[in-house]
Amino acid sequence: MTQDRPETEKLLTPAEVAALFRVDPKTVTRWAKAGKLTSIRTLGGHRRYRENEVRALLAGEQ
Repeated sequence: MTQDRPETEKLLTPAEVAALFRVDPKTVTRWAKAGKLTSIRTLGGHRRYRENEVRALLAGEQ
């Protein structure tokens, strides 16, 4: 099976996303739990966010 996303897709930490939106990182986590953002879990259990999805949300495209 092929995947639609490239292997080198840029992932952002909650702190990086929070800085872009000028909110607290806990707010970003709440958005992910509410389904406003898609999060990916690392092997260590940390959340990461797709940069292209975050940029689209910032631009008001979603």
